[in-house]
Amino acid sequence: MTIKSDKLEGQKSSGGAAATVKKLVPYGGYYVNKVPGHDPELTETGPGTPMGEYMRAFWHPVCMSIELTDTPRFLKILNEELVAFRDGSGRVGLLHAHCAHRGASLEYGAIQERGIMCCYHGMVFDVDGACLHVPFPQGEEKEAEKYACSIRQGAYKAVERHGLVFAYMGPPENEPPFPEWEGDYTVMPGDELVAYSNFQHCNWLQVQDNAADNFHPTALHAAKNVVKGQFQGTTFDEVGAASMEVAPDMHFQPVQQGRSLACAGARRVNKDRLFVRVQHQVLPNLSLHAYTSEDGSNKKLFSRFHIIRWTVPVDDENSKMIGWRVMGPGIDTRGVGKKELVGYESIDFLDGQVAMRRPERFGDYSIEDIVPIPANHRERANYKQAQYAPGDYEAIISQRPIAVHSLENPTRFDAGVFLFRKMLRDALRGSNPAASAQHFAEWFRENAGAPNSFCSGNVFEIPEGATVEEEVVRRRKVTKQIVAILAESETLKGEARAAFVRERFEALEQSMKP
Repeated sequence: MTIKSDKLEGQKSSGGAAATVKKLVPYGGYYVNKVPGHDPELTETGPGTPMGEYMRAFWHPVCMSIELTDTPRFLKILNEELVAFRDGSGRVGLLHAHCAHRGASLEYGAIQERGIMCCYHGMVFDVDGACLHVPFPQGEEKEAEKYACSIRQGAYKAVERHGLVFAYMGPPENEPPFPEWEGDYTVMPGDELVAYSNFQHCNWLQVQDNAADNFHPTALHAAKNVVKGQFQGTTFDEVGAASMEVAPDMHFQPVQQGRSLACAGARRVNKDRLFVRVQHQVLPNLSLHAYTSEDGSNKKLFSRFHIIRWTVPVDDENSKMIGWRVMGPGIDTRGVGKKELVGYESIDFLDGQVAMRRPERFGDYSIEDIVPIPANHRERANYKQAQYAPGDYEAIISQRPIAVHSLENPTRFDAGVFLFRKMLRDALRGSNPAASAQHFAEWFRENAGAPNSFCSGNVFEIPEGATVEEEVVRRRKVTKQIVAILAESETLKGEARAAFVRERFEALEQSMKP
């Protein structure tokens, strides 16, 4: 590779500054010490912003069901201050935090049999925002009724699924079907969806970018890179899946009319077996992941979901990773998962995935016992431990509160990250009508709210190529064929689709043998 003395960056900052020239010289920090603005089109999600309005057209998880106790739960989602609660009748409400009467926060309200009562003056609001009670003096009941009909608390529709609370925050007349991917998700008998929620002290997009970054395990999760053997739970070595440390040969393919991205990565387990993991990134913020602890020791075709996760903006500098881990013998064939460690601010397979680390995040605690992690991650007591063995959390949040895209210098293996960003822009700008909120909703309806996912984990008995060149061709052919087969199966559902895919995968395996 030839390195030139000057490099034209060719990207403009959000402030409209002209393209700048980077001087690549020794000790040249002075020439690159100006930090341009972030990319507002993709990163900002408040009301009225392009990404904020697009995201509001989809259902998102906003909290875990266990967060709804006998007191209201204050939340910030998409830059809006909200209060979630479950009233005495069992209904879930998600209301604007500030009372429509005089602005006191409903986080200090009293949950009623029906609705919630503001602490300040006793106004009671139903889960749909209707004012149920106004405490006017005796004899002024008609005036109270008239006043109640004149106000309405901001409210969003909320539903519960498998320990998560989901909300639709867009125009009520445009509400899309709830996305039950593959019919309430694909979980084998004996397996279950276990909810979790992890706070991230940075913009939502760099968290989502990480899901499409299939190369980072090679460095970040490799035991050989952990300082002084300070294992922290992020390394795949500890669960015996050393194959995840092999740099994958990647194929990134927009699928489902550009509504999602298939990320197929081929890793050589040994001379006889090839591990191919297909992750599925769906606009705007959903990612579906195959088994993370795969060691490749046994043949496996079309293994399904292991992680289903949304990256939900809190505000422009904070976000949540919230979703489900699939637990049980059907997916976790090696039995290394720990259900008791999956939950609020906790996940079992990557200690560095979240802000809390051992021993702080383990043991018996309630939601109220959680001590907030300082926004400045360097203030944490376990900061040095994180330096010895950083995890996804450290790598992601250290990109700045909002990553500056114009300062990035991508390589070929970053293709998935940049392709997904392009797909987001195409959706926002109308360049891909199929990915618009309206057509997305229509697509969900056409699929009865249960579209297929390309997510799969596969171990093929495919021998290594005789030469490096032959091996590269072999790996790339396999990844492309896998995505093509999954695309062919789109018209099928359930077991019929699974049988079709496995039959075609078997044929692909046989075609690659001498």
